[in-house]
Amino acid sequence: MMLILIVVGFAILGYAVSNRLKSKFRKYSQISLKANLSGKEIAELMLADHGISNVRVNCVEGNLTDHYNPADRSVNLSPDVYYGRNAAATAVSAHECGHAVQHATAYTWLTVRSTLVPIQNASGKILNFVLLAALFGGIAMFGLPYEAVGVIVVGAYGMITLFSLVTLPVEFDASSRALAWIKQRNIVTPSEHAMSKDALKWAAMTYVVAALASLVTLAYYAMMFFGNRD
Repeated sequence: MMLILIVVGFAILGYAVSNRLKSKFRKYSQISLKANLSGKEIAELMLADHGISNVRVNCVEGNLTDHYNPADRSVNLSPDVYYGRNAAATAVSAHECGHAVQHATAYTWLTVRSTLVPIQNASGKILNFVLLAALFGGIAMFGLPYEAVGVIVVGAYGMITLFSLVTLPVEFDASSRALAWIKQRNIVTPSEHAMSKDALKWAAMTYVVAALASLVTLAYYAMMFFGNRD
């Protein structure tokens, strides 16, 4: 019951933050950028200013599907951002390029996060298998003691939580780089800069909520398996 309450509580919080983020982006997307640059043009300009010539800027389908892919060195922007000429598009485009700059400069937290990706993926698969097996009584078939199951679950979820926590400085730093660059480059007016900053703040909040949810769930699993031990 406690786990259900945690999941539902953070699902509601995540939904509220996500709605707030979408509302901000809709609002700022309706305000034309004085510099009249599209998200694609801003991305190409920021990459060029940082001496990065081996990163492509692509348009991908979807809404808020923007991301940087370090595997193939590409900045991928949703249509609204790729073609948009507003504060919201500016913020997102520059933010994703911030990740490209991190990659080019071997930013420590991005390197750590990239290292954790396969470990996090494997931990998720292990956790799903163990929890499903436990749900249907399969753990007993393997003869695993309760403490061993606890170690596996807490260990796997610990890696997932670590990944969520490491993601925070990566995202905040990318936003800081983006906001500093668009201001220094005079891409935005003071009011447009404030809108871009606000949009990125709410985008960052989605990662904060995810990290908190992961941390609280990890604490729950730790207490469930080991809370009654002497």
